[in-house]
This record gives sequence, C-alpha cells and structure tokens, in this order.
Amino acid sequence: MTRDLSRLLRPRSIAVLGSGWAQNVVEQCARMGFDGPVWPVHPTRNQIGGVAAFRSLADLPGVPDATFIGVNRHATLEVVAELAAMGAGGATCFASGWEEAGEADLQVALVAAAGNMPVLGPNCYGVINYLDGALLWPDQHGGRRVERGVALLSQSSNIVINMTMQARGLPVAYVACLGNAAQVGLAELAGALLADDRVTALGLYVEGIDDAPGFAALAEAARAAGKGIVCIKSGKTELAQVAAASHTASLAGGGAASSAFLRQAGVAEVNSPSELLETLKLFHVLAGAAGGPRLGGRLCSLSCSGGEAGLVADLAAPFGLEFPPPSDAQRERLGAILGPIVTIANPLDYHTFIWGDGPRTTDVFSTMLAGYDAGLFIIDPPRSDRCDPSSYGPALEAIRAAAAATGKPAIPLASLPENFDEGMAGEMLAQGMAPLMGLQEGLAAVKAAQTAPGRPGWRPVPAQATGGTRLLSEAEGKALLARAGIAVPRGIAAPTLAQLAERAGPLVPPLALKGLGFAHKTESGAVRLGLASLEGQAEMPGATGYLAEEMVAGAVAEVIIGARRDPVYGVTLTLGMGGVTAELLADTVTLVAPVGADEVTAALRRLRLWPLLDGYRGRPKADVAAMVTAVLAVQGLMLARPALAEIEINPLILRADGAVAVDALVREELP
Repeated sequence: MTRDLSRLLRPRSIAVLGSGWAQNVVEQCARMGFDGPVWPVHPTRNQIGGVAAFRSLADLPGVPDATFIGVNRHATLEVVAELAAMGAGGATCFASGWEEAGEADLQVALVAAAGNMPVLGPNCYGVINYLDGALLWPDQHGGRRVERGVALLSQSSNIVINMTMQARGLPVAYVACLGNAAQVGLAELAGALLADDRVTALGLYVEGIDDAPGFAALAEAARAAGKGIVCIKSGKTELAQVAAASHTASLAGGGAASSAFLRQAGVAEVNSPSELLETLKLFHVLAGAAGGPRLGGRLCSLSCSGGEAGLVADLAAPFGLEFPPPSDAQRERLGAILGPIVTIANPLDYHTFIWGDGPRTTDVFSTMLAGYDAGLFIIDPPRSDRCDPSSYGPALEAIRAAAAATGKPAIPLASLPENFDEGMAGEMLAQGMAPLMGLQEGLAAVKAAQTAPGRPGWRPVPAQATGGTRLLSEAEGKALLARAGIAVPRGIAAPTLAQLAERAGPLVPPLALKGLGFAHKTESGAVRLGLASLEGQAEMPGATGYLAEEMVAGAVAEVIIGARRDPVYGVTLTLGMGGVTAELLADTVTLVAPVGADEVTAALRRLRLWPLLDGYRGRPKADVAAMVTAVLAVQGLMLARPALAEIEINPLILRADGAVAVDALVREELP
C-alpha cells in the first residue's frame, strides 16, 4: 500500500487532541513560528495553550493535515477512524499500552481504523519539522528553525530527544519517531523524510529493521539523490545465539548480520550518538555528490604539534584509516615553505613557524591537501570567555581557502569536543566545512563516511517464517553438498559399527570414524582420527549410526562456511578460520545473500588471519578460489531450497589445489 506522508510531515494545518501533553504541542508550534492554524480539540476546555479549543473534530473549520492524538488508547481508536473518514493527512498516536503491553489485537484495530491514512506509532512522540516550524511533539527539544539540514529518525524517543540537545552546530531539519511502527515502517518514513529536497542526510537509531529489502531500496535511492545515511543499530548482544546448536550461530551473533546488511546496503554504521552526529556533518557538507556522499581512502592530517600528529596516527590505526606519505613534488614544495627543521611526513607537524601568516599557511594546507582525497586539520581554538582566539583566525581561514583551492574536503578537527563552540561550528558548516568535535568520534565519523556504496540493485533474500528443524545425518548432509559440486571425503555409512567394518574395505587408511546424530561430535567424543582399521572400535554412546571416511591430506588451512536463515535479512553467510578452535579464534566475516565471487573474496581479505591463506612467510598459498566456489555453492543450495534452515561446513580443508568439506552440519525445516 502506498501512502502519501507529505501532509503529515509538512502540514499547513494541525489538530491537537488531549490536554496536558497536547498543550505542549500547541505552545511549541507557536514558539517555533508555525504559520498555519493550530486547532486544539477538547470536549470541555475552552482553550489549550492560549488557543481557543473546539469541542469535537466535526467542529473544526477544515480538515487537518496533521493531528497529534494525546488521548488514551481506546479513545485513540475512535479518533483515528474519524480522522480517516474526514480525509485527514495523518496522525501521531502518543498513547502507550498496545502491542508492547500485550495488546496486539488493539494495535491491529488501530491499523484497520486508519485505513490508508498515515499513522505514526502508537506509543510514539511524533515528528518535528524545523524547516516549517510544525511540531507534533509533546516534550522539550533542543532544536531551532533551519532552511536545510539533516533528518533524525529513531525507534527511541528519548535517544532522539537527547540528540536534539546537541551543541555541535549540526542543522537538524526533521526529528521523527516510529514508536511501535504498527503501520508506517522504518523504510517508508525514512523515504518520506529524504524526499524533501531540503533534507541533506539521514541519521537513524534502529532497534530492528522491519523490511530489509525495502530498506536496501531506500538506501540506493538516497545515494542516487546524493544523500548519505548513517545508522546506530542497537541490540547487538544477542546472548541467546551463544546457546545455539552450531558454531555459525554463535560466530554470527553480536550484530554481525545487521552490520553486514548495513555495509552491503551502503549505509554507514556507528556506535554512539556523538559519532552519528559527527558523521552527519560530513554527509551534510558532501550532500549532492554523484553516487552519494563519501570520503576517499587517502587522507592527510596536519597539525602544528608533534604530539597531535602522533595522537592522530595512534587513534586512527584501529579504524584502519590510511595516511600515505606525500609525493616527491609535495615534499619539495612543503620543504621550501616550512624550512629544513620541519620533517615532511603524513601526519604532518608543520610547527608554528608560519603561525599567523595567512598566505604561507594557505600554501602549506593547499599543497598538502591537493595530493589526497581529504584532509584533517587538527585545531583547537582557545575558549573565548577566558582567552583571545583571534590568533587562530588565519589558520581557520587557510583551511577554508585550501578546500576552495583544491576542491577537496578540508575537515577541521578539534581534539576535544568543547573546543569548537556551537557558533563557531555552525559558521564553519555554513562555509561548507564539517567541523568535527573530538578526535575519537571525529576519526570514527571519517571512517564511517568512507563506507562503500552498495552494489546497484542489491536486495537481500526475503525472510521467511521458520519453525522446528531436524538435523540431517552427516552422511545425508555430505551427499547434499556433493550433489552441489562441493568435494567431500570418500566414505561409507552404516547403522552399526559391525556393518560399517564389513563395508569399509574399499577405503584407504588412515580413516576417520564418526558417530552420527550429534551437532558437535568432538565435544561428544564421537570422532576418532587416524585409524588404520575399524576393527575393535568401541561403540559411541548416543550415536544413531556411523560414518567412516578417508582422511584428507595436504591441508594448508581449515576454514568454516556457514549459512543460516535469518528472520530479518533472509540468508546470512559466515566465513572464516575454522576447525575445533573456530569459536576461540572468532575470526570470521558475515555477508548477507545474495553475494558474488568478488564480494566473497573481498570479505575473506578482511580476516585477521588472511595472511595464513595467502602464503604467509613462505607457506604454501591456500586455494582461496576453491573456497569461494564452495561458498557460492552453499549459497545456491540455500536460495534454491527454502526448506534448508542451516548449512555449516567446519572444517573445509583448503589445500594448495582444491578444497574438501571434512565435516558438515545441515538442518532443515520440519514439514
């Protein structure tokens, strides 16, 4: 169903129902300078917030574009139905006590009453439009009117209220909350906010994603419009995953799937509100860039202190930020300006010989910045209430001039957040610079702004409902893998050890003996390796059958490939270093299907122990191409057979030539 949210988000008239909280809405619209009519509705009060009240919706002089509903949940149902019948533009439902309180039927009734009329919530604070001064918001906030700026969308009202109190100079155009998102969901509301040409970027606080394919489409549309999206995804510590039956389940926990999804959709992910706000500054300044706003990977850093240069280098390392050395031409030019005492490097400590000399400072800044994708200029002006910051003027102007001369992003970065006050930060943003406040959060923002755009047209596999599952025997699982083209050891299965010994004659020792019916055979004592024969082997308690296989020689590395149905993202793939120490190493990457060979290879290169696969210190190189082929085969099985719930190969033995699935766990949905 397609809904038009424009009247709700950009109303020309607002109705307000309720008393206490509703009064705040009326007063805030007046304070913010909303130039349309605000119509309080109350059955007994003559005025609310100093504005004459109407007894009922039927008494209103017109049909409201937007309505704040601040009455109890049962009365909310009646109001929503009446508004929908009137042709109102939309409403926010403030009352709590719906699905979050176990009243799912009441929430279903609310959606039915709304029909095609957009409804935010319930259990929702609402929306603030700082562009037009329209507030459907019952609480305090820290924003002010702007002509253009970023939108903040949150699944937590308190989190976004806190962000409106920022004193970082970031212009905020909209604040919106989803509440229970009974009708209007995350992707729909985000898309409606980004559709406003005055919105430059979108910041999200997300507890859950309700429509992953729709969200991926939204992210692609935002990039096409030159607008960046940055997200905090909460709820990453999924402790229940640890108790799951497979290595894949625990290794893919901790938000790995959501982070993989955001990365593949081209959405920047950060960990804190301060990092989100700083990243939004970059996206705000870079808005309109073809293919979406993004910083390149080659950075330079300039400061007038060796301590600052060293600190930047140290703090940037965990983020993987790169500071390549200057070119010979840059060294020559910078050396001529700065003199023989200054060591020309990156990060650059340019000393204070040029301090206060605007033209020479501009020359240094421009020369350095010209050779890079973007530059960080570490500068901490003195506080104006106790000091005189005027001597910092030439350096600040030189940063702006360097950006203008080179066409490259020049980013002022204060080592402490408070060292740029709000007025100074706002002025720099108005000049087209993104003043980052705090080294740690500033560097995190720079890294986030380097997020690669998603693959055009990429959408995750739609999620499907899952129920109970059954564990296939390893023999059944390996037969499935073999049919998909994945090499497995030559082996024989039998229901008893005696029968297995009778049939194992064609197998060439050394042999591996495994008991069937266990998710984790090693922990259950159901694996015996290096056997010369099967004669005299004791039974394995709890085994439902037995499997004997020829052992695989020539191993270069043991890796893991896991694929699982995900209730949000469809199918996830976990790849990394495997074997019995897979969880101890915890060196894995997660992808969201579908992916291609290039994406799988790039993901493997992100492993900490990638050098072990790539011939570390003269070791033989593993056949990574064979692993990539196996990953794509596992993905193909999951996409072609919806009944498959999970496939795990651990280990996949990588040899110098080829790969063999030594152990396999396969679960499928019960009929």
